[in-house]
Amino acid sequence: MGTDFILDELKGLKDRSLMREYRTIEGPQGPHIQIQGTSYLSFCSNNYLGLANHPKIKQAAIEAIHQYGWGTGASRLVSGNMILHEKLEKKIAEFKGTEAALLFPTGYMANMGALCALVTKGDLVIGDKLNHASIVDGCRQSGATFRIYPHNNIHKLESLLQRSAPFRRKLIVTDSVFSMDGDIALLPEIVEIAKRYDAMLMIDDAHATGVFGRQGKGMIEHYGLEGKIDIIMGSLSKAIGSVGGFIAGSNYLIDFLKNKARSFIYTTALPPSLCAASLAGLTLIQEDISLIDRLWSNINYVKFRLSEFIHTIAVESPIVPIVIGPAKDALDLSEILYRRGILIPAIRPPTVPSGTSRLRISLMATHTEEDINRLLDTLKDIGFLTFGNHKTSDQ
Repeated sequence: MGTDFILDELKGLKDRSLMREYRTIEGPQGPHIQIQGTSYLSFCSNNYLGLANHPKIKQAAIEAIHQYGWGTGASRLVSGNMILHEKLEKKIAEFKGTEAALLFPTGYMANMGALCALVTKGDLVIGDKLNHASIVDGCRQSGATFRIYPHNNIHKLESLLQRSAPFRRKLIVTDSVFSMDGDIALLPEIVEIAKRYDAMLMIDDAHATGVFGRQGKGMIEHYGLEGKIDIIMGSLSKAIGSVGGFIAGSNYLIDFLKNKARSFIYTTALPPSLCAASLAGLTLIQEDISLIDRLWSNINYVKFRLSEFIHTIAVESPIVPIVIGPAKDALDLSEILYRRGILIPAIRPPTVPSGTSRLRISLMATHTEEDINRLLDTLKDIGFLTFGNHKTSDQ
């Protein structure tokens, strides 16, 4: 027996077109990338503002290495707390309009740490059906009773809270921008419901930070909900162009998480150079909102171009899902595009529900109209947009 089951599992994944593999990028991230010496047009990165290879971010990281070295050697609570961690946390809190913030090595760890600290056995946590896996995992591992409401179904959310009296604490948690569908949460309505039933509210603002709001502060700025969200999770790994996650909120929330969030307490602190890169990314966004304007210009252009062909794809963010259905069909379309020099990997279960495998187009501020036209014209040329089905001329 031993480890033979691993081979059986891998065979099963291959048979169901669910085997995951990656391609190796040979240079910096951007709208055009190098794979095995060939240039590909990339429409699959969360590098929304194109900052991942920005000269000022690179220079900030280099200077920090010279001044502070690379590694931190310990967790923040032992001896790994360095001045750049605190500067970045202060910057994040100012950017998000909160009293304080706390860094985590990844967004996944931020969600896990916060959720498992805030609720436990005897509590109720309620989440949207399409929440990110890190939210789902945190809810499950917290020990709290976990209930799911249908995607953006406010009435079902309220009905769950109407039966929540026996629970000690109640927490609603939702993505603000849903990472695989690109649509947005109905936050004003959720805020009202949370207040009505005395529930805490936590949002995952990872895909909204640096994207939504006139100054890129996220979905709270977009909706004008400053001061009305208890727990704000965000990512430094997407529009900010760096690496890491954070929780922003009140001073007492952050003090609580410093003492209760296991994914913060028991992990080595982020390298100071990553903090410097994040500080530079946030500064760039604050000093030049034209980055956000260019991104939304591209989003609106894609929306306009797609309306020429199909009307069933809603474009609400830089994430534009083209739902194919069967995993194999999504893989086939992805491979056709790859042969034509365009990289958009297929997204399949368990990342998305069975029968909804898709291509997840992700736009960047640094894409040109020529880049976008090339993608959409290629989709039209292979028959996808023209016929509105999933058969193409290359199949």
